[in-house]
Amino acid sequence: MKPSIEVPAHRMLHEFQANCAVSRTNLPDDPIVFPKLPGASHSHTFMGNTTTNAATTTESLSAGDTKCLAEGDLSAYWMPTLYKGDGAINPVGAQTIYYKTGVNDYTSVRPFPTGLRFVVGNAKNTDPAAFLKATVEGFECGESYKNADFPASCPSTASTQLNIRYQAPSCWDGIHLDIPDHQSHMAYPTIKAHPIGAACPDDHPVAVPMLEFKMAWPVNGDMSKVRFASGAGYTFHYDFMNAWDPKTLEALVKACINTGRQCNARGYDEREPASTAVLNENYQLP
Repeated sequence: MKPSIEVPAHRMLHEFQANCAVSRTNLPDDPIVFPKLPGASHSHTFMGNTTTNAATTTESLSAGDTKCLAEGDLSAYWMPTLYKGDGAINPVGAQTIYYKTGVNDYTSVRPFPTGLRFVVGNAKNTDPAAFLKATVEGFECGESYKNADFPASCPSTASTQLNIRYQAPSCWDGIHLDIPDHQSHMAYPTIKAHPIGAACPDDHPVAVPMLEFKMAWPVNGDMSKVRFASGAGYTFHYDFMNAWDPKTLEALVKACINTGRQCNARGYDEREPASTAVLNENYQLP
């Protein structure tokens, strides 16, 4: 298989949202990096599937329940727990996980295969600049942007939150659902000459949705005691185990990413009132 270098009609946005709340928190498990080894990891905050722990498998996720709005999204999402001093700080309410195109040919994006799993970022990172490359604006709070580490302070108002938007690689090798380093079966797109733009590399030819974690923590004021369980801000990372209902994920990818729409968690583009939602009022595939 060769990566697509087609140039489709320009569309500004090609995405839908997975809105998922915290399901478990401050749990030292990681079923990708430390499978079947409870307590072996630094603490994580889990979103989506409510059953995720060290023993989690694709099969156990598929039999579980979810804190995502879409009933068909039984996937597990997790990241290092945020602390201020010794107190864990959890995101409040449903967090936004975008499913986007990472390549110029948005019509070529295919759904994740069932069981695909990967780690985004590096819990042992010591290079702030490398961290910033995968973010949209780095850490943000108030009027402070593009921070590779936590800002020294954030406005001391109840509405202030610490935000991050971190993008995942969106090109799959088409072979491995996982690999020993949990990363190299995935790759970021490369930039080719105009008009092709972003395209998957030859050794990772399959374009899949680009996850973009958009997380918000209710923390403000003096940030000197804020840290992740993994360390400094630039050690932020996240893990993903795909357990979507295949038909639901396929329908959302086709209706939103492949057609160049900006969809909400129901697969509805409010900019196109005449369009129909992919999911019904209960966030189920009809």
